[in-house]
Formats: sequence, structure tokens, C-alpha cells
Amino acid sequence: MTEEQNHQKESEQLNFLNETIKEISNKQMKDHGEKSSSKSNKAPVGISNNQFSLLNVLILDTETTGLDNENDDCLEVGAILFNVKSRSVLAQQSFLLPVESNNAEKINNIPAEITRLPQPLFEAIKYFESLVQASDAIVAHNAEFDMKWFGLKKLPQIEKQWICSMDDITWPADRQLKTRPSVRDLALAYGVPVWNAHRALTDCIYLAEVFKRCCELEKLLIRSLEPKVLIRAEISYDQRYLAKNAGFRWNDAIKGAWSRKMSRRDMEKLEFPVHEVDPHD
Repeated sequence: MTEEQNHQKESEQLNFLNETIKEISNKQMKDHGEKSSSKSNKAPVGISNNQFSLLNVLILDTETTGLDNENDDCLEVGAILFNVKSRSVLAQQSFLLPVESNNAEKINNIPAEITRLPQPLFEAIKYFESLVQASDAIVAHNAEFDMKWFGLKKLPQIEKQWICSMDDITWPADRQLKTRPSVRDLALAYGVPVWNAHRALTDCIYLAEVFKRCCELEKLLIRSLEPKVLIRAEISYDQRYLAKNAGFRWNDAIKGAWSRKMSRRDMEKLEFPVHEVDPHD
């Protein structure tokens, strides 16, 4: 790779970080009733142009009646507002949304009739919106699935940066995790007891407990926000295990190929040839 290409990539990453710094700075100033300007180049107090902090993240999970957001429904939302620096849970919430039937009851153990019992749903959604507002980013395991339910029916649209704890975070090698670990495997790798599964708040608690135990959490979250590009693995059939072990998926984003989205930083660490692909081609 040429020096000019390296310089361009570093410049792109720096520009991205600076834009994120300004966004967080403006949010903080607004929350404190101060005037903010998108033209300001000043980073928040204690944050340099080379390193910034996510103050709070909202760990989020959903339970649904199926996989298709056009024909199925979200019937439960769980959320934990987590302070990154102190590794502390600030608030947590779980609420049900009424549905007529639940085809996924065997998985999430939520009978449809329970969702229709009286509860303060309007107040629950307003509180959820306040938790979103108090966060700098949303964290979800398999975020691509969870994000598609918001902005539909009773759930509000979320205008925040999403971080996927399965695809965007590169977990430390000493945890010996798969490239795309399950919530259960992630919890066990960090010594978190697994007592139940497939309820929204429970999965949020697992992630919060992992975050409490993760020494490099700030760095992992910041790197997870680096721009992602779609790449295609250039390997033979006999080498397909290399792509699979690196989190590539067959016939997914690119038909007839192993592909995935990842940062250029992580792309350069791969042990097999790849090339960037324009997702619009």
C-alpha cells in the first residue's frame, strides 16, 4: 500500500473522529442549556482532537414475533443507560407492546395475551425516548436486526449512531471468541453467569456486565465507530474457512461471494487478499 493511500485513510478517519467530537460537544452544550455551533472546532472539555469519549451508551435489545419487520411486530424492548467511564448502570427499562399473536413464543417465552394486559405504555415510550436522548450512541447485539423495528407503529425513530457488539466491536483475542460471538458466548468469556435467554432486558444485562469487566471498553467503542467499507474476499473454495473465521458471510451482501463490512484498520490485518466493493454497484 502506498504512502499516499495510507495518508488518505488516516485523514478520512481523523475527519470522522472530528465530526463525532463536534456532534458530542454540541449535544453536551445543548443538554446544559448553552448555545452550540456546528461550526465550532473545539472538542469537549478533557477530550483532544485525537481521542474523545462516549459518555453514555444505551444498550438495547428487542424481542419480536418474527424476523420480518413488514409482517411481524416488536413485542418487547429492553434498555440500559450505561456510563462508560465509571462502568455503571445509570437506568434500565423494559416494556411490552401489545400484539395479537406471537409466532416466536417458543423462543422468547412471551405469550401474546400477556402483552395486552394494562400497563402505562405511553409513559414507557416517553421514558425510553428520554434514555435515547441521554445517550451518545446505541449498542445492540446484531444491531442491524434491532434497528429496523424503530420508527414503525408505536416505536419512535432513533436518530443516533448504532454500534453492533457482534459485528462492529473487535473483542480482545485473549477471550478466544468467534469473530461474530453470540451474547451467551460473550457473557461466558467475561465470566458473566448466564441464567436466562431471549428476554430483552436480560440480554441487555449480559452486555452491561461484559462492559463492566472490559478493561479496553473505551478504545473498543471508539474504534467500532470508524467508517466501514464493504469488502469481498478473494479466496479459493478450499480457503473458504479463512473468510468464515474472519466473520465473512457467503452470498449475503454480495451474491456468490464471501463478504462483510469492516473498517480499513481491520481490513489491513486480514491474512488473505480482499478488495473494496461499492455496495451500489
